[in-house]
Amino acid sequence: MIKQPPYLKKGDKIAIVSPAKKLPGKIDEGIRILESWGLQVLLGSSVYAAENQFAGSDELRAGDLQQFLDDQEVKAIIAARGGYGTIRIIDQLDFTNFKEHPKWIIGFSDVTVLLSHLLAKHNTMSIHAQMPYTFPDATPESLESLRKSLFGEPLNYEYNSKHPNIPGQAEGILIGGNLMLLVMLSGSESEMDYTDKILFLEDVGEQEYAIDRMMRMLTRSGKLAKLKGLIVGAFNEIEEEQVPFGQTPESLIYDLVKEYGYPVCFNFPTGHIDDNKALTLGQQVTLDINEYAVTFTNNSNKK
Repeated sequence: MIKQPPYLKKGDKIAIVSPAKKLPGKIDEGIRILESWGLQVLLGSSVYAAENQFAGSDELRAGDLQQFLDDQEVKAIIAARGGYGTIRIIDQLDFTNFKEHPKWIIGFSDVTVLLSHLLAKHNTMSIHAQMPYTFPDATPESLESLRKSLFGEPLNYEYNSKHPNIPGQAEGILIGGNLMLLVMLSGSESEMDYTDKILFLEDVGEQEYAIDRMMRMLTRSGKLAKLKGLIVGAFNEIEEEQVPFGQTPESLIYDLVKEYGYPVCFNFPTGHIDDNKALTLGQQVTLDINEYAVTFTNNSNKK
């Protein structure tokens, strides 16, 4: 049984840490929004720290996160931003107290390392969602989806994709995150089990050939064949190649997975976009996909 941390209530404490790249400025707006939800916000020592491109040294960032993993009064931890660096500290963390008193961990992008590790190694849910650094540009709907996820309110998404989907219905445990990070975790203890899961993927700033290469790695390893369904999120800020690759991320993914027979949706609102909707890794979800219309339902917090 996958462990679900207790949902938050007003008055609970949430800690902000920076496990990866340093912040370029203040996150006052992100703090204000969290406080408007009735939460007490604690700032870790890594939040405004800086060492080269990181939010302080590896030891500082690991110690900061460790402090809040162990603090039973802190009910959730949210990463201030992504960037690069979480993989440098993941093996320094001790989850002994966390396993006895699990709490929500929130973030996306580079934080995929931590979210994946929590599910793979410690069988615990976490939330892929906006972070305080991205709050000012986030859509109200994406921020509300994070609030609902933290407080355990009913949550479902309906949208129309631009790229034709592979229709069908699927129900299963949700896994996923940033494509580059998921590929990077392959073969490690932080790698999630893909069998009979619904996988979501997103990435930013990659070239089409690199996306093709990473997707083919997942194909050749047998991971994509084992899925119940696939959610393709935003693949944006694509770097232009001198010689055109000839396929968009959506079309190359479509060609790679169409033979498997499970439903696939495209343009899902997740990733490095303003409308980055919250997704809970480890939760049971349902996908209902037509040629363009998509309905996503979080089954675990239906009320």
